[in-house]
Amino acid sequence: MYLILKVFHIFGFVAWFAGLFFLVRMFVYHTESFALENPRRDILRKEYEKIELRVYKIICRPALILTWLCGIGMIVTYGLDWFIASYWLHFKLFLVILLTMYHEYCQKLINQLKSGPTVFSSFQFRLWNELPSILLLAILLLAVFKNSLDFLKAAVGVILFAIVIFVIAKAYKNHRLKKNN
Repeated sequence: MYLILKVFHIFGFVAWFAGLFFLVRMFVYHTESFALENPRRDILRKEYEKIELRVYKIICRPALILTWLCGIGMIVTYGLDWFIASYWLHFKLFLVILLTMYHEYCQKLINQLKSGPTVFSSFQFRLWNELPSILLLAILLLAVFKNSLDFLKAAVGVILFAIVIFVIAKAYKNHRLKKNN
């Protein structure tokens, strides 16, 4: 039973991350559409609203539920003693809770974008879109290395990864600005 739960847990989180990556990319384009002239702006806004809601309800939400249910099922299968001894899992669960909070905040952003521009620029949404990548790396390090993980080295590695992502995003933004001028 454990292996079946593990397969569906992996399937769930792959779908969840795919949905979140696509959803927030739609936020980027949705935000950029506010600068367009009508009727193009209204047509694109309606389409982005429809896509965002579908991705959230049809992909992200069910995948989140599947991930959580199968993850809890695996913990129950192994038992309380294993859970207590697996301190790596406590950190992983904390990160998954953060990811769930990110997920829920995305629903709030969907509703805000229906009303008009949010406080986020398209560049800030591009950065926001990388947060799940950083969480994914940290979660995978914990899941693979478990209790043998050197948390300090892992934390430094994840922080360096985040810095590299930011530098690349900033360089891409500058490249786009030069190209458009």
